Amino acid sequence: MKTLLPLAITGGDGAGIGPEIAARACAVFPEETFHLFTHQALFERACKSAGVPIPSNIVWHNIPLSVPTEDIQPGTNQVATGELAYQSVVAATQATLQGEMRAIITAPFSKAALHLAGHANVPGHTELIARLCGREEATMAFFGPQMVLSLATIHIALRDVPQWLTRERLLRVFKDTAEALSRRLDRRPKIGVLALNPHAGENGAFGDEEARVILPAINEAQEWADFIGPLVPDTALIPSNGATNYDGFVAMYHDQGLIPFKLSAFDQGVNVTLGLPVLRTSPDHGTAFNLAWKGVASATSMIAAIRCAQELTQ
Repeated sequence: MKTLLPLAITGGDGAGIGPEIAARACAVFPEETFHLFTHQALFERACKSAGVPIPSNIVWHNIPLSVPTEDIQPGTNQVATGELAYQSVVAATQATLQGEMRAIITAPFSKAALHLAGHANVPGHTELIARLCGREEATMAFFGPQMVLSLATIHIALRDVPQWLTRERLLRVFKDTAEALSRRLDRRPKIGVLALNPHAGENGAFGDEEARVILPAINEAQEWADFIGPLVPDTALIPSNGATNYDGFVAMYHDQGLIPFKLSAFDQGVNVTLGLPVLRTSPDHGTAFNLAWKGVASATSMIAAIRCAQELTQ
C-alpha cells in the first residue's frame, strides 16, 4: 500500500463560511491529516462563534493577517481577509508544487475582497492557481453524483465567448476532460460536447461556430475519448433524453454548463481544476456571507470536494 502525501486545505475568506465548513469536513475524514493554510486565530474565532469544534487531524500553516483578529467582521468584504485568502492559496499551491501535498481543497473566497486587497486581476481560484503554476489558463470542471461537466470558457462576458472558442482552447479542454475521466473511470470515456448556438446552429442559420470550430475540434480529439457533438444545448443534459449515456460533457460557456449542473448537484457539486501540475477541488458555492459564523452553513459540498480529491489522487 503506497503512502500518500497529505491534502492541503485553504481556509478561504475568513469572514465567510470557509472556516466552519472546513472544520466540519475535516472531521468526517479522521484517517486523513489535513494541512490547513489560513490564519489560525481567525479560523478558531470563526469556528467558536459558529459552535463548530476544530478536529485534531489538522496541521496548521499560519498565514499572517494584516489587522488584529478582533477587527474582522463576519459577512463583509474586507481588505485583510481578501489578502489572507490570496496568500493562503499562494502558500498552498507552492507547497503542492514542491511535492509536499498531493492536492489542494480550497474553501470559498470573495473576489470582491480580493479586489479590495489589490488583486483586481484575479477572476477566481482557477485562474490564480494556473498563474502560480506558470500557466495562463486551466480547465474548470464540475463533478457531481449524476453529472460531470467542464467549461470551454470561464469568467468572461457572454459577448466575448465566440472569439474565445479557438481550436487550441477547445483541444486543451477536451484533452484535460478526457484524461480526468479516463483516470477516474479506468476506461475510455464518452463525452458530449454542447453546441454554442440554439439548435446547434441549425445548419448555419444561427451561427457558424459549430461547423467552423467546434466540430473540427471534436474530430481531432477522438484519440483521447469518444467525443460526440455538437449537441443541441437545451436538451443534451436531460436524463430522459439520453444524458446518462455520457460520462461527461463540455459546455461552451459558464452559465450554459453551471445552470443545469447546479440544478442537478448544488449541495454535492465539486469544482475541479484540471490540466495543471497540481490538482485542486472546491465546493461549487461561494462565501455565503449571510450565513457566516452562525453555525448553519452546510459542509456537504466541502466534504464532496475532499472525497473527490481522494478519488483523483489514489
